[in-house]
Amino acid sequence: MNDTVATPSSPTDKKKFNLTLFLKNLPLVPGVYRMLDANDKVLYVGKAVNLKRRVSSYFQKNDLSPRIQLMVKQVARIEITATHSETEALILENNFIKALSPKYNILFRDDKSYPYLMLSGHRFAQMAYYRGTLKKPNQYFGPYPNGYAVRNSIQTLQKVFRLRTCEDSVFEHRDRACLLYQIKRCSGPCVGHISVEDYQSDVKAAVSFLQGKTSELTASLHAKMQQAAEQLNFETAAQIRDQIQALGLMQSQQFIDSKYARHSDIDILALIEENDIVCIHWVSIRGGRHVGDKNFFPDTRYRVTEKLNHYGEAFVAQHYLGKNKPDIIISNFQLPKSLCDALNAENSRQIQFVHNTVGERRIWLQMAERNAQLAIEQHRLQQHSQQHRIEALAQLLDMDAENLNRIECFDISHTQGEATIASCVVYEDEAMQPAKYRRYNITTAKAGDDYAAMREVLTRRYGRLADNDESIGTWPDLVLIDGGKGQVHMALDVWHELGIHIPIVGIAKGPERKAGLEELIIPHQQRNIRIEPHNPALHLLQTVRDESHRFAITGHRQKRAKARVTSSLNDIPGIGSKRRQALLTRFGGLRGVVAASVHDLSQTEGISLALAEKIYTALH
Repeated sequence: MNDTVATPSSPTDKKKFNLTLFLKNLPLVPGVYRMLDANDKVLYVGKAVNLKRRVSSYFQKNDLSPRIQLMVKQVARIEITATHSETEALILENNFIKALSPKYNILFRDDKSYPYLMLSGHRFAQMAYYRGTLKKPNQYFGPYPNGYAVRNSIQTLQKVFRLRTCEDSVFEHRDRACLLYQIKRCSGPCVGHISVEDYQSDVKAAVSFLQGKTSELTASLHAKMQQAAEQLNFETAAQIRDQIQALGLMQSQQFIDSKYARHSDIDILALIEENDIVCIHWVSIRGGRHVGDKNFFPDTRYRVTEKLNHYGEAFVAQHYLGKNKPDIIISNFQLPKSLCDALNAENSRQIQFVHNTVGERRIWLQMAERNAQLAIEQHRLQQHSQQHRIEALAQLLDMDAENLNRIECFDISHTQGEATIASCVVYEDEAMQPAKYRRYNITTAKAGDDYAAMREVLTRRYGRLADNDESIGTWPDLVLIDGGKGQVHMALDVWHELGIHIPIVGIAKGPERKAGLEELIIPHQQRNIRIEPHNPALHLLQTVRDESHRFAITGHRQKRAKARVTSSLNDIPGIGSKRRQALLTRFGGLRGVVAASVHDLSQTEGISLALAEKIYTALH
């Protein structure tokens, strides 16, 4: 492929961009085009079978939709990359969209690495929740729609097959079985309660279950139970009987009894649009088990396409190219051949793309469509509620609701000055945005001085923005301070020093810290007010404030716990960094060290019996 930049990157050269000349010299080949604005931000990324015809169409047609017209007016220059084929262009387009997040492209915000259930490649395989790049020799099952579905599967497999879930650092240093062994959720391989052969047999059985081979697995377990009974090994026979019963229960709850589903990984995609809201409902079936489903709502405010099918194509490209793929994709929209070819080119075997299906597959698809419709209705109600809250808040603050999109809220958390943490949470596009949250370790403020801590975090956050450092985000439309007059005045001092004029609202806790009795401090209106507990504006402020408080206190507790682990052991004479690390590794953390006996402590490398007694005495 070949990159062609429409204009050089220097500011003076950008002014020389000649659109007519550029369009005239576009090649008649497949490729990807990128439209940029005057600030060099990518507005839109598209693919084309013929670059000249496709790019020129934006500037020659008179029947463009209002959204496309709005985008075209902002285009300052264009970049292109020629490719060898349409399929190659599609893959490149998808990579650009993921990397650049253009404003006018169809973007599925939930597109991140999906969770898998992992069985490690060790002799005694670890069963774990996993996100990230798939690595050999581990085995991966999924992807699952959410973390809950993975953890639910792990709990199920623990009950039936009793595979270990502990980290290697804990597994390799235990000399007695943990609580999971006592409650029959692990077979205790760490201390030799099961042989390598028997454990690996359990792993194979778990793999068979995850692959949907439950009939073969049940038959095998029946044979083993019968053999154990004939050998008068009734305890083993009873354990296998319990496994069979648990498998039967899970089958009745989760198994899709279908010749299509039992040995296949199937994804069902239902695309629905109602009232200008687009939803894709994804159903995941793995080895005959319905492991979960999820709804996706692309941002339709800036869309440059009126064709519903394009949303389905964008979803499939963003969620499957370069990622794990199912055996069958059933959808209520048709995929272009170029996308099907691109997906199959990445897969070891041909994927079945099913459209306009009949029979039981049609029933599955209709169920997914119904769930998409329900999700749209819930989304619409939630959206309306959020819009109502924003409008109420804008009215309260004498602001324009259209200019009240991003709210940032700050809170300080500590315990008598210990482990002080500041949080910054973001409410944007009518929803909390966890990916944009930030925590700050307070380093310069005196312990317990909330005012100074607030000054530090605000200076660090907005000082960089004032210096045009956009790597840390964008300016908010409103800053919310979880605190009273002192914190608000400190914020105003920072505003004066930095020369910024963002509206500030302080939300001070009411009498006895009861919700609904908060006092709002609004400096730009020079007033402090209390509003009715059922006011939508207050509900929005409470939601953002509570999330900021939760995020701050969670970070504070983590920092405090880490500090206390270190200090608890450091305060014991004779315990240096190496011995402390040896203890924490062997017992899996401070709780394990506290629970250990003197004899157990003395078995740690570098810990004598006398030192073990000192440690035990210091921790009890």
